[in-house]
Amino acid sequence: MNEQTVAAGMAADAPAQPGPAPEAAEAAAGATPPAPPEEATAAAAPIAETPPEAEDAIEEEVPEYTEEDEPAPPRTTFADLGLSEELLRAVAEAGYVHPTPIQESAIPWVLMGRDVLGCAQTGTGKTASFVLPMLDILTGSRAKARMPRSLILEPTRELALQVAENFEKYGKYLKLTHALLIGGESMNDQRDVLEKGVDVLIATPGRLLDLFDRGRILMADVKLLVIDEADRMLDMGFIPDVERIVSLLPKMRQTLFFSATMAPEIRRLADAFLSNPKEITVAPPASVATTITTGLVYVQPHDKREALRRLIRSEKVQNALIFCNRKVDVDILYKSLKKHRFSVGALHGDMDQSTRFATLNAFKAGELQLLVCSDVAARGIDIGGLSHVFNFDVPFRDEDYVHRIGRTGRAGREGHAYTIATADDAKNVAAIEKLTGKPIPRMVVEGLDPVPEEEIEEARNAPKGRGRGRAAPARGRGGERRDGGRREGARRDAAPRERAPREAAEAQEARPRRERGGDRPRQGERGERPGERDRSARIERETAEAAARPEREPRRERDRDREAGRERRYRQEDLGPPVQGFGDAVPAFMLIPLPRPRAEKPAPAGALPEAAPESEAA
Repeated sequence: MNEQTVAAGMAADAPAQPGPAPEAAEAAAGATPPAPPEEATAAAAPIAETPPEAEDAIEEEVPEYTEEDEPAPPRTTFADLGLSEELLRAVAEAGYVHPTPIQESAIPWVLMGRDVLGCAQTGTGKTASFVLPMLDILTGSRAKARMPRSLILEPTRELALQVAENFEKYGKYLKLTHALLIGGESMNDQRDVLEKGVDVLIATPGRLLDLFDRGRILMADVKLLVIDEADRMLDMGFIPDVERIVSLLPKMRQTLFFSATMAPEIRRLADAFLSNPKEITVAPPASVATTITTGLVYVQPHDKREALRRLIRSEKVQNALIFCNRKVDVDILYKSLKKHRFSVGALHGDMDQSTRFATLNAFKAGELQLLVCSDVAARGIDIGGLSHVFNFDVPFRDEDYVHRIGRTGRAGREGHAYTIATADDAKNVAAIEKLTGKPIPRMVVEGLDPVPEEEIEEARNAPKGRGRGRAAPARGRGGERRDGGRREGARRDAAPRERAPREAAEAQEARPRRERGGDRPRQGERGERPGERDRSARIERETAEAAARPEREPRRERDRDREAGRERRYRQEDLGPPVQGFGDAVPAFMLIPLPRPRAEKPAPAGALPEAAPESEAA
């Protein structure tokens, strides 16, 4: 704005002041007659006219309106989903305000009584999406003895325990009961709970059918069925049991079916179990939280355990989960860390239930710093404030990587996730980086031989299923194979091939001279050509020198002895003393106590001995 505009504005806003005489005013205005107040204001406007360049400056100062300036739509809260006051109170005390996408989509349809087909992974809030509306639906009536009103099928004990914890957390203000039927628990205790009547039955398929076959449970009153983790049930071979359980339920029921994937077999089951379902799909999380610091270290196969130990010692680890792909690797790694004096526990599906509970509770209480586990056993574990996650094995499925490391760095806390890989894992690492949309930062562990970049590229570009041009099962420290002992079989096959040339040479030497043409005349006697005699003499001299030298051990045998030494060192350092007999894995039938035979009471003093039967006397 120019000075005239500012002056005009100040004159308009200023209070009335005693001005000059009318004659002086007329002279100053060029003899223009005075105008009314409105006209005077209008007449003063041209004096405050803004030049064109000032108008351009004003237009540039006005920000343009964009879509980002629009106010964001209000987020949905649990109160908007139609849940009861008791449930909303419990949810608020648990610290939740806004539902996840699967909860926001599924809860209203479940409350309406519709069948739901949900495609969502563990970690998306799927459990609460059916637990909360189930509690709301079941409120108001009571269950009969041995006749539950709802049934939830889970593939593993850990997932069943997680669902039971959700019922206790969200249903604490409701007078509803639930029972947990899983393996490893006393069947008598479970039977007593069923006799009292339960509203919600949470079970694995095997234990549920076992109790049903014993007549301890009736399923004619089940009005609500939940089949959770259907893809895991398919992988674990539970689908025939699930089909039998569904055949025992009433036809008129509400069914909720959840799976992480929609394979053709899963789709067939959904079509058989559901009636006009509402399909809900939630994309799996493909990004890593910004609060998680990730790292990837490539090492040689025999250095994996040493790399893990050095990473743990170099990091400020408060508590950490260590993931392995197989149960046998969980045991081996647990024994190795235990031998190196780490505070560690193990968790996998072959452990008995009491041991698993004790290990998990000790880890949650901070009594254990490290927990080595498999993916299946770790499903359902929710540890608050987890500082580190170590992937001792690169997961086979790229989605599992996001799910593993997503256990740390929650609620805005800082987390760390490190992955140990070999060159044979290059393809899986590439798939993970493609899913997350960014490469995992590389790390180097001091004191360990790095893997050449050419070796990694060769494995990444090798044909599918070939690794680096050969079958290369993963190894641990000491070079042990993880393929169940194939090396021994390969060694047995290679031994005859090594002996064959040697045995043929010995047989050639042992043949009579006559068979080798020893009686035929020499070449010199038949007029040998010049130079042949010298060549024959040189060959004989070299043969004699070779015979005089000590026989060198074949390379394959040297490698075999070196591998044997590594195996001995590996067993001494990591596995400890060899297991005798069954070790700790004694079959259950051998632990059944047998009744002792009653000892014969000695005859009282002075009593006559019983007469022997006639047959014995004869």
